[in-house]
Amino acid sequence: MGAKLLWIAIAGAVGTLSRYGLAGLVQRIAGEGFPWGTFIVNALGCFLFGLIWMIADRHINFPTGMRAALLIGFMGAFTTFSTYMFESVELVRAGQYLAAAGNLGGQLVISAVTLVLGLMLGRLV
Repeated sequence: MGAKLLWIAIAGAVGTLSRYGLAGLVQRIAGEGFPWGTFIVNALGCFLFGLIWMIADRHINFPTGMRAALLIGFMGAFTTFSTYMFESVELVRAGQYLAAAGNLGGQLVISAVTLVLGLMLGRLV
C-alpha cells in the first residue's frame, strides 16, 4: 500500500504542476476578462479522465496502482471537476437521474454558498 500512495502523490504533484502551467499559458494567450485557463483545464480534464478510464477498463490491464495514480493522483490534482462529471454521468448511465441532478446542482450550489461563507468568515478574521 505504501508504494501505491507514493505513486498517487507523485502523479498528484505532476497533475498540479500541469494544471498550473496549462491554465497560466492559456490565460496569457487568451487575455483577461474570462477564466479561459480554468475552462480549458476542466474540459481537457474531463476528456482525459474519460479516455484514461476507458483505456484502463477495456484495453490495457494497468499494473496495480497505476489506474489509481493516473485517475486519483494526476487527474485529481489536474482537476477534480473531471471526477465530479464522471460520477454524475455514471449516475445517469445507471438510470439514477434524480441523484445525478442532485449531484450536479447540489455541488454547484453548495460549493458557491460555502465559498461565499468562507470569504465572509475570512473578512472577519
